[in-house]
Amino acid sequence: MSSDQHGPNHAFAVPPMPSAPPPAPPDGWRAAAVAVLNLSGLGLGYALVRRWIPVAACWAATVVLLLVALPADADGVPGAALAGYAALLLSAAAHGAVVARRTRLTWPGRAPLALLLGVLLLAVPAGGAVWYADAHEEAVQQALLDRLDRADRLVTAAGRQRFATARSDYGEALDVYRGLAADHSGSRAADQVPDRLRSFYTTVGAAYGHQRYCEAIEPLKYLRTVPRIMPKKELGSLTQWPDDRLATSLYECGRAGLTAGQDDWVPRFDDLLATFPQSAPAAKAVLAVDAAVKKAEKDVDGTRPCTAVEQLRTLGTRITGLSGTAGSAADDLKKSADRAGRSGDAGEYACGVDQYKDGDFDAAQKTMEQYVSDNKSGSNRDRAKKIAIGAEVAQTLPGAGKKLPTTASGGSISVTVKNDSPDDVTVLYTGPVTGSFTLKGCGSCTSYSLVDTLMTGFKPCNDSSKDYPQRTLSLPVGTTYFVHKPHRGSTAKPASDTAKLRSGYIYTECAYTTRTLGSGY
Repeated sequence: MSSDQHGPNHAFAVPPMPSAPPPAPPDGWRAAAVAVLNLSGLGLGYALVRRWIPVAACWAATVVLLLVALPADADGVPGAALAGYAALLLSAAAHGAVVARRTRLTWPGRAPLALLLGVLLLAVPAGGAVWYADAHEEAVQQALLDRLDRADRLVTAAGRQRFATARSDYGEALDVYRGLAADHSGSRAADQVPDRLRSFYTTVGAAYGHQRYCEAIEPLKYLRTVPRIMPKKELGSLTQWPDDRLATSLYECGRAGLTAGQDDWVPRFDDLLATFPQSAPAAKAVLAVDAAVKKAEKDVDGTRPCTAVEQLRTLGTRITGLSGTAGSAADDLKKSADRAGRSGDAGEYACGVDQYKDGDFDAAQKTMEQYVSDNKSGSNRDRAKKIAIGAEVAQTLPGAGKKLPTTASGGSISVTVKNDSPDDVTVLYTGPVTGSFTLKGCGSCTSYSLVDTLMTGFKPCNDSSKDYPQRTLSLPVGTTYFVHKPHRGSTAKPASDTAKLRSGYIYTECAYTTRTLGSGY
């Protein structure tokens, strides 16, 4: 008998390999270490848990940020870029912490050591941030210095131009200085603003330094407005820098115009007395005005008395207007104005004489008549009346103007003047003796026709039946010039006659009317 004996039958099966390492037990230290390492911006936390795609993403983000931020400039990194990068780091830290909680580290084996390494590596971005802040600050400082330099070059270029042309450039530079001082206080550029302002004032007011006083006025006035724009602490003593210079410029410019006989001295002195009434230049201006009046008074006795009289009259008017804004100097100016007026009135006589001698008889007549009217008790009033008469006669008979009339009167020769005219007649005469009188019209007389005057034997003033208005003069030997002019309201024209008077004769002068007024003797 056979038998089969079988032992136990054992079959072995090999289990399949897992697709990934089994999850590690949760570990907060590990999660913290990966999160902190990811905050470095290099994705090192992801590298320790073998997440290579996030590592690449972190590096890419960091490179992009560096490309945007470097080189450091005054504008800095755009806020959106910084906010995006910070959000990415925080997301990487949070995501890394979640991943690392159940994932073992490749190195180092102990999570606390990895956390310490992460904390130490935070010095890299922190140091980079500090370095970038310094670089950015330097870039800002340099940009402000560049702005300061551009403003300086603008001022330098403006200084080579006329102020009216350069004013806008000065204003632009001043805005830069103000912006640096007010908005960037403490910067290296702002620290240099006070020095730049001193150069600014010197450049704008350069005309004063060259003694071009009239040209300096407007720039100096402009500088007085700077304290309205610039902080006073930046200006210091520059606040008063233009004042004395402007006062001096107003005086010197006004004095030059006054000396030259121009009118621009009035607004200059007016501005000076109103703006700086207590200044030394203001006191000098009052003295200059008084000196100008005295000079014009002396010029009345010179070769151009009429010009001097006109100047005195003008000075009187100008000074009177000036005294209204002169404050404490008003009384002194008023005295100068009054003296100029009186001297101008008195100087009319010298002017009239000069006009007469120059043969300007019409002007001489008007000037002398004005003198008589203005000076009721002038020492030359009587002779001025004679000169006015002589000038009027000389306008019709130029020979009468060869000698200046005197105040002489009387003579040995009798001359009777009759009026054979229905019109009142004023008789003017000059020669050794000068005078005038009016004859009433002859009531029974009529005007003669032109034919009557041309007839042989025509003799006016020869009708014994008529009572002719008449007047007898006693005149010296010599030539006397007569002008008969109709009285006011008559349309008859004046006539004239030249009488050469000799001893032993009796003369008759007759006035009659045709279309014009004739005369005979």
